[in-house]
Amino acid sequence: MDPSTKLVFDSPLLRVHDDGRVERFYGTETTPGGFDAATRVASKDVLVDGATGVFVRLYIPDHLLTAEHKKLPILVYFHGGGLVVNSAVSPMYHRYLNSVASKAAVLAVSVNYRLAPEHPLPAAYDDSWAALSWAASGADPWLSDHGDTKRVFLAGDSGGANIVHNIAIMAGSRHGLPSRAFVEGAILLHPMFSGKETVDGESRETREMMKKLWPLICPQSTAGLDDPWLNPMADGAPSLRNLACRKLLVCSAERDHYARPRATAYYQAVKQSGWRGSVEWLESAGEEHVFFLHKPECDESLALMDRVVAFFSED
Repeated sequence: MDPSTKLVFDSPLLRVHDDGRVERFYGTETTPGGFDAATRVASKDVLVDGATGVFVRLYIPDHLLTAEHKKLPILVYFHGGGLVVNSAVSPMYHRYLNSVASKAAVLAVSVNYRLAPEHPLPAAYDDSWAALSWAASGADPWLSDHGDTKRVFLAGDSGGANIVHNIAIMAGSRHGLPSRAFVEGAILLHPMFSGKETVDGESRETREMMKKLWPLICPQSTAGLDDPWLNPMADGAPSLRNLACRKLLVCSAERDHYARPRATAYYQAVKQSGWRGSVEWLESAGEEHVFFLHKPECDESLALMDRVVAFFSED
């Protein structure tokens, strides 16, 4: 550590120095796209916006690139990491999206949005909206030839699930996507939410951690933990009735003391909001935060994958 600088934020995930320098200790590994022999899925990276550097990694079952087939649902995925670490090209997410694309027969679009604190909010939301609009317009031949823009799904974990909610609200307030594509469903996996008032089961440590992290992510916020981007149930937050999708799946884990209490409160709030869509809850017994990324072959991960796969095919 440079003795001439002072730490303004220090955690096991990252350090931030007063000169703006950021040290990340997690989620910095990358892996290239290509053909995955285990799942028989092809992937490639495509630049979405040259000005911001935002790109996506596209995934498609390899045999569908040449075969005649019905067009595939498009899944736009937002990686987790508290909006401060990880990427769409990390080995963990590459493995997960290969698996989802293979088992669900979807065309997956994994978004590499910009991270805070170098790029505070709303950069991640702006990037995610741009990537979703780009994907829904069929801007790449894989999408135009093989993707069904009338069947677009959103999904994400942790900080990425926070993005899913906010993008679904944005689509509602903007009356849909510019390309007139339709967001059919959204999956929130262990979503990152918070708030000034505690909810049942929420630990003091979790809220104290978020009190320190949120100003780093969104320094312009004046509402703190009740910022509508972080607390969808806060006074002044957009109505949950504006969620722009037909169905919603909210997932948590029994031992996820970080996200489960807020995920539960969110699920209940959506149910009681008067939203016209259908919302379901899935809780994984005995597991912790985003366990399915670290233990993809355990029984609860396989059960969760089965439910995710079914979500794309249900009417």
